[in-house]
Amino acid sequence: MQSCIRAIAAGSLAALLAAPLCAPAHAQSFSSEQRGEIEGIIKDYLMSHPELLQDVLAELEKRQSAADAEKHGAALKEYSAAIFSSPRQVTLGNAEGDVTLVEFFDYNCGYCKRAMNDMMELLNSDPKLRFVLKEFPVLGDGSVQAAHVAAAARMQDKTGKKYLEFHVKLLSGRGPADKARALAVAKEVGFDMARIEKDMSGPEVKAQLEESFKLAEALGLNGTPSYVVGSEVVIGAVGLSALREKVNTARCGKTTC
Repeated sequence: MQSCIRAIAAGSLAALLAAPLCAPAHAQSFSSEQRGEIEGIIKDYLMSHPELLQDVLAELEKRQSAADAEKHGAALKEYSAAIFSSPRQVTLGNAEGDVTLVEFFDYNCGYCKRAMNDMMELLNSDPKLRFVLKEFPVLGDGSVQAAHVAAAARMQDKTGKKYLEFHVKLLSGRGPADKARALAVAKEVGFDMARIEKDMSGPEVKAQLEESFKLAEALGLNGTPSYVVGSEVVIGAVGLSALREKVNTARCGKTTC
């Protein structure tokens, strides 16, 4: 062990990383004195070479990105049908579009409110885009209540047009979204309220929300909005330009088609 420590003291941090190869160090426990010596050497080395921390963080980010991409790819392969073509989702835009953009959202998410404008602009400007909405209520009881109302409303509207009006009004409204607000918006839009009250607590609504959470977990989503476009998972409200580039990449392999 002492030979390894001396090698580090001579100025090589790499030697410390290789220390387990210095037999029989890997089979020994460090004493308090030895640990203190090692920690002091490492601290002194890093203070003298702080740029190493940037390299370490960059490598950590690189590895995390690779791990995320691997997880996303596996989830997209296993759950492709449920992600893009579930019968329990809302489909807007061109039902036969060449690119599908999926958004996981929460009615109490401030970023989702802003992202709604991006969605509307994409739908209005891209006639080949298929846009899928998935309820992902992660911000408390009010969000869950609103999602139950929305899922019940979805069951009455196969085209998605009426749902879209409901979606925009509820998401753009002031104050927190909950059952009362969602029901008021549904009534304003013209849904069958007796049927919504009945369907809200039914098995289909429960299955829809369970499916969304299962997909989100598989994809590693931890917030809203989150998107899936083509073979890519996008976390966060990245903005209209970035979304359009992702759509174009999925469509033609370039950010501008």
